Amino acid sequence: MARQRLIIEMGMGIDQHGQEPTVACARAVRNAIAHNALLGVWEVAGLSDPDQMIVEVQVAVPYPEQVRAEEVLAVLPFGRKSLTVESGGMVVQGRAIPALQDRNDEMLIATAAVTVLVETD
Repeated sequence: MARQRLIIEMGMGIDQHGQEPTVACARAVRNAIAHNALLGVWEVAGLSDPDQMIVEVQVAVPYPEQVRAEEVLAVLPFGRKSLTVESGGMVVQGRAIPALQDRNDEMLIATAAVTVLVETD
């Protein structure tokens, strides 16, 4: 079986308070998939179940070693999911607010690319 890409969506996510790279990544993935309807999965690729599609997620964020993969992938409703996390994104100096459990004044920005593939003969 060969894999063919149907779509690649890009997104950005920010954790302004809490300094959680997982939160920034999950928001980036949610942003990437927020405005699409994958009718081609049904009408062109001929899948009968949305879990037949392959969903590869790539995120770049500060402190990638702290990302909890299962929480990022939980944003995706369907598919055989995988995640690649790499160092990237951005740290922006914000304002630490103790009531929001900030550990420091960093805001973390993550970027994401979500690729949907199907297997073909």
